[in-house]
Formats: sequence, structure tokens, C-alpha cells
Amino acid sequence: MTARKSGSAISVLLLASAGLAVSTAIAQPAPDLVLTNGKIITVDERFTIAEAVAVRGDRIVAVGASSEILALSEPGTSVLDLGGRAVIPGLIDNHMHLLRAGTTWTREVRWDGVGSRSAALGMLRDKASAVGPGEWIFTLGGWTVDQFADDPSPLLREELDEAVPDNPVLLQAAYYRGYLNSLALETFGLDDGDAPAWVVRDAAGRPTGEIEEAGIRSLAGRLPTPSSSEIEASTQSMIRDLNEAGLTAFGSAGCAADVLAMYRRWADQGELGVRVFCITGVGAGNPAQVDAALPRIAQLRFFQGDEYIDHVTFGEGVYGPLHDPMFLVKSDYGETELAEWRRIVTEVARAGLPLHVHANLRDTLSRFLDQIEIVNTQYPVRNLRWAFAHANQLEESHLSRMKALGMYAAVHPWAVINGGINHSVFGDEAYDMAPLSTIQNSGITWGFGSDGSRANQILPFTTLWWAVTGKMVGGETVLRQTIGREDALIAHTRKNAYLIFQEDNLGSIQPGKLADLVVLDRDYLTIRADEIKDIEPLMTIVGGRIVYDAGL
Repeated sequence: MTARKSGSAISVLLLASAGLAVSTAIAQPAPDLVLTNGKIITVDERFTIAEAVAVRGDRIVAVGASSEILALSEPGTSVLDLGGRAVIPGLIDNHMHLLRAGTTWTREVRWDGVGSRSAALGMLRDKASAVGPGEWIFTLGGWTVDQFADDPSPLLREELDEAVPDNPVLLQAAYYRGYLNSLALETFGLDDGDAPAWVVRDAAGRPTGEIEEAGIRSLAGRLPTPSSSEIEASTQSMIRDLNEAGLTAFGSAGCAADVLAMYRRWADQGELGVRVFCITGVGAGNPAQVDAALPRIAQLRFFQGDEYIDHVTFGEGVYGPLHDPMFLVKSDYGETELAEWRRIVTEVARAGLPLHVHANLRDTLSRFLDQIEIVNTQYPVRNLRWAFAHANQLEESHLSRMKALGMYAAVHPWAVINGGINHSVFGDEAYDMAPLSTIQNSGITWGFGSDGSRANQILPFTTLWWAVTGKMVGGETVLRQTIGREDALIAHTRKNAYLIFQEDNLGSIQPGKLADLVVLDRDYLTIRADEIKDIEPLMTIVGGRIVYDAGL
């Protein structure tokens, strides 16, 4: 299966393999935009470095030396002098719960990348001041207390009461813990002796405000529901924040039709600042539902959209009972459940569809591979681009089997915020979650996703910093299998373009590809590794249109 590319690739202006010379086959219209006098990190197959790039319409038409690219411009061309700054391709997240995140984005206090407890509490106070007394203050994941270098202890009700006395507060820490202040406990009816067992109590039996994993989803579901106008404004705000972080394209896990229609409207109006490639399937949680789901699989139609919105792969869930939790050593399921899982993926293979399946734990990865190898004897999967998603406990034995099947890995490094929790649950083997150097050395195609905005944080330069230094937010070392910064950037750009079926359009700065570019405030390739998390985009361009501009 190959990715589609709408329109003709404008490739008459070529970056020569040596000397970065630009050649013109025939006279062409002048570019609309030229970025010059910079360090263009193309992330092409040779990781070429250039000085300038020219854009016409929504595509790149030339890459090369500044003098040669400037010579293509005419009076109507916009010319941006980069002043030596670095430019990278737009960053791609291969797996984020994008549409869901936008519905609550502005209501939340987002702690992505916040490494200080005092700073986090200050953000709560600011939010309370902004919304006024009585309104809910909450965050739905993307952080854990372990990221607070100044104090990683649980957040107790008294501390939250002091910070925000006049608003109910719910703080969801990934999918591991929640924290409530007194007003929230009272509002939820959890401040008495009849509260569920997942409400943590002190020695005197009084709720501390801490909520165990079993109660997190139900409490989050009881928060006020935003209106359609609130969802629209919130989603627009989220997209601006994502552009500010340098993100331009996503594999979107779950694409609710009503929310996706809003993105479609913005795309049609030329106002959408991100590209959305949906990961969707059919829900099934028991054998009867599998019976009902199987005929629907062959009716799924992927690759019917465009370069802004499309449905591209089946997933992430296949069969409900086989969905690894984040913080269990081993999932509890048997051969009966596996047989139902195989029934579904067999139909996916029969229909010739791609697959992007949730699989994280060592045993689950092994057992899923057993099933896929059986399916492969009847319906070969090699050219279908099947991938494991999350995949934090991949081993060499898995990777060799995946390589034989032509499979890929969408790696979602939960340790960026959950490193401390991983060590408490998995012990020292958490230092190899995810085993980046093993994955890189295997030779399979793989890329980074966040699995945000609840299970993980969403900032790409924080992920790249973790991959290169092994440090989680807050600075603790949680990974020993690090990789080089070039390989990390490739995994967040060019390889991810492949995983979202856009390798002909995205992932590198080359003539003919879509002009998704990010101008950085410092050079990713030469700064100290510990500074990677501090990189700030100065400009983000999507399809030749500037969608974020902090000023060069």
C-alpha cells in the first residue's frame, strides 16, 4: 500500500545531490515565499543541510543555497531572512487523541512539561482567578507528580484547598491517580464513610483527596459538558498551542464524526492549522459484538480524503477485553479472548486494510504476534502497514518477528511523565521502556507519538529531549536506551510521515512536498542535549501558510 498524493508534485526545481545547486528545467512562476540565510535541516534520506527554501502555493519548489534560492524570487515574493536560525520539517505526532483533547482544552490547566510543583499550583491559582468562584478547575492528564522536581509527593486536599479555596478541583495524573480538593469531594459525594474503595483515606479514615486509578474515568465523566460553541473555541485554541509547539500533523486516535465535521469546515475555508489522519475502527467487546462488527470491516473506506483530513488505518482498539492498561505487569486474558481478537484482525487483513493496534506489554506483544502470524498464512500482511501502537516493552524477539511480517512500531513514550510510576510498577526493567536503541538498531520503520493528551504530555521537544538524554520531565533519568538526536528527529518527522501514509507529502523539506516548516529559536543539532526541551518555535508554516508567528 502506498500513500496518495493529491495534485502534481512540483519538482522541476531540484536539490542536487552534491553542492546543493538548484537547477530549473523550464521557466516557472516565482515562489510566493522564500526563507533564506538559515540552516535548513531537511531530514531527507541523506539528512542534507541547506541554506534556503522556496515555497509556491502549498508546496516546496526549491531547496539550496541562499543566493540561488533568492534568485528565483520576484517583487511579489515574500522573503524572510532567518538570520542563521534552524528550520525543520513540521513535527508529526503519529498517535494523539486529538479531537477529544480539543473539547476540553481551554477549560483545563495543562501541565505538559511543567517541572515544578510551585509553578503548577500557581497555574491553578491563575485559572481560579480567571474563571471566578464556583467554576470547576481541572486537568485531564498529561502530567504526574513525579515530574515535580521540587516535591513529587501526592497532592493532598489541604494543599489544594489552600491554593484554590473557592472552586472544586479535579486533577487527573495520567491514568494512574487523581487529586481532589474538599469542594470536589463534597460535590462528588465522596467525603463520607460510604465513598468507594478507590478513595484514599488517612489513618483516621478521612479522604485525603487522592483517587486511585479505578475511579479516574468515572469522575472525569461527571465534569460539566461543554457546549458546541465552547468546543469550537476550545479546539481552535488547542490548535494554536499545537502550532506553537511545532506540531503540524497527527495520527488521530478516534475521530468523532460531529467534531471532525468542524475540522472539515475549517479545512474547506483554508483555516485549518493541522493535518488530521484518523485511526478508526469498529467497537467490539464481546463475541456477539464481534459477530456484528465483522461485516462492517469490509465496508470501511480509507484514503477518501485529502492532505488535511483523511481516514487512514484501522485501530487503535481491536477487541475491548484485550487492551493493555498502562500500569499492570501483565494483562489478564485467555485463549478465548485471543480467538475473538484474531477474528477481527483476520477480517482487517482480508479487506486489505492497514492496522494500528494498541499493544504495550511484553506478553501481549508476543501473543498478538502469534495471532498475526496465523492470519498471515491466509492473508499476507506485509504490504498492509500493520503497526503496534505504544509498544513500550518491545524486545529483539518481537522486532525480528515484526520485521519478517513487514510490521512497524508507533512508539509512545509514556515514561516522559510516567517514568517514576513505571519504576514503582515494573522495577529496573522500566529503564528499557521504551527500548529506543534496540528498536532503532532493528531496522524496522518506527516513529514517535504522544498518546496525549491524557496518558502523556504532548510537547514534541520534551519527547525528543527524553529520547536523547533519557530524562523525564523534572530531570530524573528514567531511560538507558537513548538514541542520537538525528534519529530522534527522523522518528518525529520523516518516519512518522510513513506511519500516517503521507511520506510523499510530509516529513522532510524537499521539492514537491507540502510546505510544513518550523523555524526554531536555536539549533537542534548543536545545542547541549539538555537544552532540547527548551527549544521554542518562532514560526510554524502549514501548507505555505504561516499559522504561528512569534517574530523572527
